[in-house]
This record gives sequence, C-alpha cells and structure tokens, in this order.
Amino acid sequence: MDEDKIQQRRREQDEEATAKRSAILGLQYLDTRPIEETLPLARDMLEVAEMHKSRIIPLIPGSEAEPWQYGITTQTPQSVPKEIQRKYAESGQTAVFYLISNSGYRAFMERFDPPKKVVYDDIKIASEGDSDTLASVSQTLNSVGTDELFNFLLDQADKLGASDIHIENQRTYIRVRMRVDGTLHPVADLERDRYRIIMGELASRAGVSSAASTPQSGHMQREITRDGATHLLNIRVETVPTLYGQDAVMRLFNFDESMLNLDLLGIQDRERQEINEIVSHPRGMLLMVGPTGSGKSTTLYSMINALNTSDRKIITLEDPIEYGIGGIAQIPIDTTGGQHFADGLRSVLRLDPDVVMVGEIRDADTAKTAIQASITGHLVLSSFHANSTSTAFSRMIDLIGVNPIFSTAIRMVMAQRLVRKLDDNKEAYDPDPSTRKWVQEILKDLPDHVEKPDFDNFKLYRPVKTDDSPFGYKGRIVIIEQLVVTEPIQAFLRGDVVDVHAEAIEKIARDNGMLTLLEQGVLAALRGDTTLEEVNRVI
Repeated sequence: MDEDKIQQRRREQDEEATAKRSAILGLQYLDTRPIEETLPLARDMLEVAEMHKSRIIPLIPGSEAEPWQYGITTQTPQSVPKEIQRKYAESGQTAVFYLISNSGYRAFMERFDPPKKVVYDDIKIASEGDSDTLASVSQTLNSVGTDELFNFLLDQADKLGASDIHIENQRTYIRVRMRVDGTLHPVADLERDRYRIIMGELASRAGVSSAASTPQSGHMQREITRDGATHLLNIRVETVPTLYGQDAVMRLFNFDESMLNLDLLGIQDRERQEINEIVSHPRGMLLMVGPTGSGKSTTLYSMINALNTSDRKIITLEDPIEYGIGGIAQIPIDTTGGQHFADGLRSVLRLDPDVVMVGEIRDADTAKTAIQASITGHLVLSSFHANSTSTAFSRMIDLIGVNPIFSTAIRMVMAQRLVRKLDDNKEAYDPDPSTRKWVQEILKDLPDHVEKPDFDNFKLYRPVKTDDSPFGYKGRIVIIEQLVVTEPIQAFLRGDVVDVHAEAIEKIARDNGMLTLLEQGVLAALRGDTTLEEVNRVI
C-alpha cells in the first residue's frame, strides 16, 4: 500500500473516532477536510497563543444576526467555550462550537501559525561502500539543532519504514544504523557530543538512566504528522553499557490498526482457508513459531483483529504491549519484574473470555495452563520459540512431557519468516544449471495441490537498483509453513508412537499437503516476489 493511501486511511480513522466522540459529548461534529485549505482565516477572533493553549480555532466571524463559529477538540478545556459564550451573551450575540479532529486542528494551525524552522535534507540509506551518502547524512545529523535532533531521527526512521534505530558507541564517534526491511544499514557517524543529547532525551522520555551500569528497558511514544495525517509511533528502548558508553536500540512499532489485517499479509489461499477454519472454532490452541523479528506478533494481532467483534470477549497477556487495539482487554505482564504469564492467564480465565492471546509460552506452567484453557471452551493463540512447525512439537514435549491433553488441544502450528519483497522494476534471468538442479531437488516432492513449475524453463528474478529504490526491494512478505494437526499427528503427541521426533511428524504433515518454509520460499522466488538469495539468507 503506498504512502498516500496509508495517510488517507489514518486520517479517515481520526475523523471516524471524532464523529463517535461528538455524539458522546453532545457536540456537533465537523469534518474540516473540505475547508482546510480554502476557508478564509478569521485572524481577529482569537490570539494564536490562545489557539495553541486551548486547542481551539476560529472558523467564521459572526454578527448580531449570525453566530460566531469555532472548532474545538477533545483536548479543549470545557471552561473555554463556556467563557466565550458568556462573553458574546453580554452583547446579545451567540457562539457555536463544532468538534473537529486533532488532524483538522493541526491543519488549520499550520495556516494560522506556520512552523518557522529549518528544513533539513531527508536521511538516505547508504549502500555498501557508499561513503559519500554516509558523509552527507552525518553532516546533516551533526548540524541539526540540539532540541530537534532526537525527533528528527525518529521522524526520518518512520519515513524510511525502519523497524529499529541502533545508536552504537565507537572509540572516536557514534555510529547510527537503521534496520529497513529486516536488513541493518549504516546511516551516519555522529560526533561524540551528539550522543549526550540522544541519551539525555532517552533518559527523560523512556524512563531509563543515562548512567546505569546494567542493561535497561524503557518505552515511549511519539505522534508523527505527515501529509495532514497523524499516527502514533510506539518505541521500545533497550540500552546496554559497553566499553565506550551505553549503546541503545530503539524498536519502532508504527501503530496503524487498519494494517493489522490478514488480507494484507499475502498469505496463500490454501493457508488462509486453513487459518479461517481454525480461528472460527470456539476452542483449541494455535501456536506461532519463529525467531525474533519474523513477524509473529503482527500475524497474531491480525488474527485477533479479525476475531474482534462485539459478541466476543478477547483478552491478551503481553510483555510488553506492542499495539493497542480498541475493543480488546490488553494486560501487560512484566516478566522482568517477577510476573509470570501463567499467573496472569489463570486470573483472566475467571473473566470468561472467548479468545485469549498469550504473548509467549516460555515455561511448563504457562504451557499447561494454556493447554487447559484451550480444551475448556477458549481459543488460545500464542507464540513459542522453535525453528519449524515439527520441531515445535518436540520442544513442547521436552517442556511438558508426553501429554494426551495437548494432543486434543493443539489444532495448528505456524512457522513464519519475513523476506524482502522485490520492487516492481525487478529483472528476470535464466538460472545456471546448478541452481536449476538445486531448485528441482527442493521442489521434487511438492504435494498434488501445488502446480509444479516447468523445471527446464523457469526464470528467477534479481533486484534492480534505482534512486527511489537503492536496494531493489520494497517492503517484506511473509513465508509461512503451516501444520494442521490431524489424527496421525495426535497419535504421536499422545504417546501411541514410541519414537516421537520432528522428522516423523514433518513427514506425516507433508503427506497431508504441508509445504515447508524452504519450499514456500523457493516458490515465492519463482513467482518473482523475492530472490533466491533472500530465501537462503532468511530460511
């Protein structure tokens, strides 16, 4: 989805939320989008300082016959419109107040009080060996004003679609890197005194100490406004003391509820149907496995969002809460502070939820409690650390032993990876004989429901670098290995089969039509969604 559509959707959500709020507050709602650029500014009705302070804007001047019209927001103190009405009433006039969105308020304020600040060049990602770009961005960052540096860094990371910002102490300088589409790229080398500014801001905003001698975790939020739309950036902060000072990693969660949608993940039709079948049932357990950064949380949240209807009670237990979703009870579990998922889960089950999401199963107590919940009328979704679907079973058995209840509780295991998606200007090429033979070997046992490629004539694709796309990739796509639990697999889990191992479970699943991560990845490369190099790097 392009940037304009994302911004339009965010603005639409802001207006919808404001319209609902207006009904609760008993105010008239006004969608300012049609008039933001064209309505003449009524500059004599209020001082600019009062507009900023009270989050209010004048719309249309009145007279003895016509009311004076103002726009207020949900953050406008109630005393302000009352005082204005009293003032007009003394001269026999009236004032009307409309509830407008925060985005609408900001759009008008940019006309009433245009920002007076220096415009710095946008950050560009340097490709390997590109010292000119690195030097240029370093110069920009070293020249950004002290009070603007931290916000500029966050805004630029969001604009680039970065998931992490890494601030790293070297002996003579500070290295800044950003992770874009899963790959870490150098951005700039900062003068050492700039780091004090960044650490000072981190300390005050994220609640971490700039002088700590142990690793720390913190959290902060920032509103980002771009092209008339506003979205909330959730930022997790991790710091660790190193030889030359504290290194920091900021993980950016660009919260946009509309993007938590299974339709936008590019899941293949067969796998999507299987997911729909599992989550439509009122009980059972679904496990999502994969390494850190493989998109497990986004997929789980997308399922939760799909289930989020008025007739279901949904509760999540998370460490920490990454996305806030309306209509769902989300409970933070501070495992570093001594809390446990199992204790929280036992408590929430007394609240009679229909769906429970457990951030991660890390111990036998949590696993057993989640299994018990899933066979007593709850749908339980959770993540678990394992490399593939079949190894998830052997790891779970190592954790809780052979457990007949687990065999009836578990309904699906999904293993997931994220690979970079090729930009549209990709280039097709004929692979060499050894690559062709390797692909044929990987795909030789494809199940019947998958169309076999022409092994003699297939093409692969490579990225084409341009100014707009310096690496030839844009965004990421999900590669999923999906194991639906059938009776033969349940027999393994019950202990009916003595030798329980991952290879035997995988063979049964493959006989039932499951595609492995590697097969899914190679098929994605043949479709032109990604490259074979990217599949090998990630999978």
